[in-house]
Amino acid sequence: MKHGYLKVRCISPDLRVADVKFNTAKLIQAIWDSADAGVKLLVLPELAVTGATCGDLFKHSALISASHSAVESICDSTRDKDIIVVFGAPLLNGARLYNCAVVISNGKILGVVPKKYVGDSARYFCKPALEGEIKLGQGTYPFGNDLIFTCGEFKIGAHLGTDLFSPNGGASALCLAGANIIACPSADEEIVGADSRRVLISKAKSATLACAYLIANACEDESTTDSIYCAHNIICENGKILAECKPFESKNGDTISEIDASMLNHIKMQRADTAEGQPVRCIPFQLKHEKTTLTRKIDKFPFIADNEAEQAKRSEKILTMQAHALARRLVASHSKCAVFGVSGGLDSTLALLVIARAYDYLGWQRGDICAVTMPCFGTTARTKSNAYALCEELGATVKEINISASVKAHLADIGHSEDNHNVTFENAQARERTQVLMDLANDLGGLVVGTGDLSEIALGWSTYNADHMSMYNPNCSIPKTLVRYLVAYEASRLEGRAREALLDILDTPVSPELLPPADGKIVQKTEDLVGPYELHDFFLYSFARYGFAPSKLYRLARLAFAGEFEDEVIYKWLVAFIKRFFTQQFKRSCSPDGVKVGTVALSPRGGLKMPSDSTYWVWLDELEANKNY
Repeated sequence: MKHGYLKVRCISPDLRVADVKFNTAKLIQAIWDSADAGVKLLVLPELAVTGATCGDLFKHSALISASHSAVESICDSTRDKDIIVVFGAPLLNGARLYNCAVVISNGKILGVVPKKYVGDSARYFCKPALEGEIKLGQGTYPFGNDLIFTCGEFKIGAHLGTDLFSPNGGASALCLAGANIIACPSADEEIVGADSRRVLISKAKSATLACAYLIANACEDESTTDSIYCAHNIICENGKILAECKPFESKNGDTISEIDASMLNHIKMQRADTAEGQPVRCIPFQLKHEKTTLTRKIDKFPFIADNEAEQAKRSEKILTMQAHALARRLVASHSKCAVFGVSGGLDSTLALLVIARAYDYLGWQRGDICAVTMPCFGTTARTKSNAYALCEELGATVKEINISASVKAHLADIGHSEDNHNVTFENAQARERTQVLMDLANDLGGLVVGTGDLSEIALGWSTYNADHMSMYNPNCSIPKTLVRYLVAYEASRLEGRAREALLDILDTPVSPELLPPADGKIVQKTEDLVGPYELHDFFLYSFARYGFAPSKLYRLARLAFAGEFEDEVIYKWLVAFIKRFFTQQFKRSCSPDGVKVGTVALSPRGGLKMPSDSTYWVWLDELEANKNY
């Protein structure tokens, strides 16, 4: 369970209505099979001991007595099994019959949770009144809707069936009190649209409450006298379906995945999700600390949607947000035009596409866009021609200002040889370009639009007082992997020469073009120097959003990029990411305004508040200590 992962399962075993002996055997077998498979939390259906469709038979003492005995037998079956199990049974507490979720582990009953909203089943079951205790066999156990079962960072609450759909079904209070997993034994009948409703509500509630929802539904072995059931089982985490057995897809609805409790706890901590008021009772239990084999999907590109249709929709939304934000800033600053440096690279291309949209929203003439190309020592014909082609096709005005002479003069002023191609040689070009843009903006009454993306900002891959500065930067929350998708999306919408230019830009190596080319080709490739952007964006997303430990990032990256990068390569660039992220904060502390479009942003005004002189040793030590896990 290192890194906060808990293997969970929802299953609906074979059933015979009112045949407690048969059902008990099936439940016990499911527990044993699950434990042998490394499952640590098993959720079984509502009223699984008897079947949910017994009707008035629930009130018969023989069935009630058999149900009580079954609970003891099922509890005994978990002895020496490292698992916690939640299942449904009808139980007497005093003279009142309740529809209950029984929680057991290692041969012990941890507690019993009664169904809060009994609805039509009030004919058989009572609605719980006060929290208290229940006597089962020779023992007395916690009873009520206020129970949270805790083991380290795993905090499990439970409710039953239609409590999921109730506005105050109990999950809210439990999650506000710290629960991060809600087990939901259910016997929700299948009708047209019910499956969509279950998915919608479980996603919405798990996102709102920063928890995981585990729903185990009754299977089709239930009586079909008036209804049918379909083992629609769902494992949902923070608004995302991790695993689902769709209606009638499988008789037993076997659904398995791993819950990331540490991620859920981080979200709760960030949101300060705590409740003062309704008290809860925390019931401790123990599980062995073992490695959890991960089967859940790990997104290689966390900033990108799972499918093309969704990504196209998201791309349009992002471009619209960027353009409207820039349009607002142009108007608010009384700017007459947008001034930016166009290089034929991805970032400046995205900036141009956004500026063109902003002008269209404002009803301005695109001819007033001032795109400045500033060739120098490293500029290649390929990037320059692409920049010209795209600007011309989009209707922007291109101004060419060769900065070679001014850079040479400056290098001479400080006594730096032109043959010494060190960082001074490179940065002098970047700073000269920004000076030209700023002066030109002053002359035209314009606003300098920045082009640097989120990945460059995270890594500090920008020259201080040069390309990390502008008057407004619409790209500041767009990582490099997403920049590619946005440019590709626009390429799919355009035709002719503009489309060709965009496709060639996408095919051009990412480079600052600050070193002289060889035979007209780019020799300075950014990813050779700072590492693959797909790895850095993978690290950035979970590091910034969820506070993942470096060893967890390393573990997940090895799984996500298996077969693409060797482990030592991933480790190398993760160390580089950590060092650069910490040491380059000083650049982020004075970065320009820019629109936040996603959940990860590094703006010092709200996206990331971090001292510029903090050290990174705690993170590197954690990685080194746990890299072999």
